[in-house]
Amino acid sequence: MSAPSTPSTVAIKPDQAKERRGVQKKLLYGLLLAALIVAPLVGAYPVFVLKVLCFALFACAFNLLIGYTGLLSFGHAAFFGGAGYAAGQAMKVLGVTPEIGLILGTATGALIGYVVGALAIRRQGIYFSMITLALAQMLFFICLQVPFTGGEDGLQGIPRGKLFGLISLSNDMTLYYVALAIIVAAFALIVRTVHSPFGQILKAIKENEPRTISLGYDVDRFKLMAFVLSAALSGLAGSIKALVLGFETLTDVHWSMSGSVILMTLVGGLGTLSGPIVGAFVVVALENKLGDIGSFLASVTGIGWFNVLGESVTMVTGAIFVICVLTFRRGIMGELQALFSRKSE
Repeated sequence: MSAPSTPSTVAIKPDQAKERRGVQKKLLYGLLLAALIVAPLVGAYPVFVLKVLCFALFACAFNLLIGYTGLLSFGHAAFFGGAGYAAGQAMKVLGVTPEIGLILGTATGALIGYVVGALAIRRQGIYFSMITLALAQMLFFICLQVPFTGGEDGLQGIPRGKLFGLISLSNDMTLYYVALAIIVAAFALIVRTVHSPFGQILKAIKENEPRTISLGYDVDRFKLMAFVLSAALSGLAGSIKALVLGFETLTDVHWSMSGSVILMTLVGGLGTLSGPIVGAFVVVALENKLGDIGSFLASVTGIGWFNVLGESVTMVTGAIFVICVLTFRRGIMGELQALFSRKSE
């Protein structure tokens, strides 16, 4: 008599597991948001945390393209840095308020993304990636030559101004919570996009593009829409970074910045929503704190060569990337999610 109940139990188990994972993700995001809200109140430097968050948003925007659409761009630095220059120039020279500067920066990223995407999606695979790299490098040399970017000196003295002409952002704490609200809203947009019908089509394109075409979808149009959205969000991240730090340099439009965002995404977990955030934290923390970590280890262990870690950031991050590829190819969060999935079965 108990046998008939077995199939129904098995049938609802996947739904229960999915619901439980959904609750776990919401709890994780809630804890992360709570930690970010209280971080400056417990001693964290607001500007550094905002820098990490800007790169986290940048990595999430890049992950939207490669992790869910399957398009590998080597030129995302063009959107990140180009928007930073546009927003900085608008706020410094034109004297616009911060919210207008951020809107103009985001629009600039979207516009550059539309131009690059319209040309790049005509090709696939490595050809697509190389076109994005070539066009991004063209923008780099433009920024190097034109006078209003400051050339190798960069665009300095970007004012924080007053939000809506009322709220001064000169205070780090005020700026922190304003920027945090914008970044959280942008991340919520990414989450909504991934789980929307549009996001499901992007996943279908990544998994089997010919079949998606056979179902009647205009694949190139969806690719371009994903590319422009990713570029716009990257532009928003670059604009916030320029506002927070008060300057914009050629580093943000150089090809190495495109490599950094790829590294952040892969280390954190490709195709996961939280992975790029973790990857950005790991990479940025290493770049900024590796010297302090080396000095601490040298003082504790008495081994002097730990002091040279601060001068070997590129080597350390490269070693982390190699270890990640060889040992946990799904990234930090990808491996953790796989582990939790196995335990819940």
